[in-house]
Amino acid sequence: MSGNSFGEIFRLTTFGESHGPALGVIVDGVPAGIRIDETLIQRDLDRRRPGQSKVSTMRKERDRVEILSGVFEGVSTGTSLAMLIRNTDQRSQDYSKIATLFRPGHADLGFTRKYGIRDYRGGGRSSGRETAARVAAGAVAKMVLKEFGVTVRACAVMIGGVYAETIDWNEVEKNIVRSPDASAAERMIDAIRRAQADRDSVGGHILCEALGVPAGWGEPVFDKLDALLAHAVMSIGGIKGVEIGDGFDASLLRGSGNNDPILPDGFASNHAGGVLGGISNGDVIRLRAAMKPTSSIARRQTTINTDGKPAEIEVLGRHDPCLVPRAVPVVEAMTALVLADLALRNRCARI
Repeated sequence: MSGNSFGEIFRLTTFGESHGPALGVIVDGVPAGIRIDETLIQRDLDRRRPGQSKVSTMRKERDRVEILSGVFEGVSTGTSLAMLIRNTDQRSQDYSKIATLFRPGHADLGFTRKYGIRDYRGGGRSSGRETAARVAAGAVAKMVLKEFGVTVRACAVMIGGVYAETIDWNEVEKNIVRSPDASAAERMIDAIRRAQADRDSVGGHILCEALGVPAGWGEPVFDKLDALLAHAVMSIGGIKGVEIGDGFDASLLRGSGNNDPILPDGFASNHAGGVLGGISNGDVIRLRAAMKPTSSIARRQTTINTDGKPAEIEVLGRHDPCLVPRAVPVVEAMTALVLADLALRNRCARI
């Protein structure tokens, strides 16, 4: 297995590198008759694209989506849906000075040991740029989920040690860090700028919710809903932890405090994050993802070269001082992809 595909019925395969001619995705299993709105795909790509604000990389990519197959007159045909996103602003020469150096925090060393070949131009398949293809596929997944009355949303609830104190979903797209708290957003921006001035970076937490998911989605044992969500979100570069519901905080409670009382019209609380026994319980699906600080920083760091000898490195060029704001739509996309696949798989559960 190459690791470039994800999903069972609603299945995507991505291709392309950060400094290649293009990125792309083929999505199989899109039911025929789904209205495919290209403007919604582009909207999510614009939320993820580089160069969108003063706290993101200055690489300028338009990230215009090209639908190559699987759609006729704006409707899915039931065949493979292929999309392409061309790279137009690569500066591979920025990496020539570190062609023989392994970047701390990156996949360079592991990829070289695995394949024996080093493409030093950016991160190749390990680059965050690969997620553009996921976002395009995730936008299509959201269109499938709309048929089930399900919506997915995400926001940045912590950046650089600054926490959102309120959750107002109407605020998320009104500030450049995608915080649900307008006051916290300003402090988050300040934390990013201070790290940037120190030639450093910061990380943060992303909250994601899925509303309208009925009870019953998820497969027993290995393909539990929460297991697949963790798999999907952890596959995003830079994500180092995923919590479902209360996550680690649940371990601090007693059973009487952690159990969600069941009422005739639903649950009295949602410590479980909408998942029990790996199957959705009809409540809001809630997860939180932890993203590490950007690995590419201009500070001098210790490393080794391709001969295994000690060296020092400064990673110059155009890099995000914080990846969290641009990762918000990526977490949404991966969550939507899991749910779309499970929605279709659930139709096989009984006659």
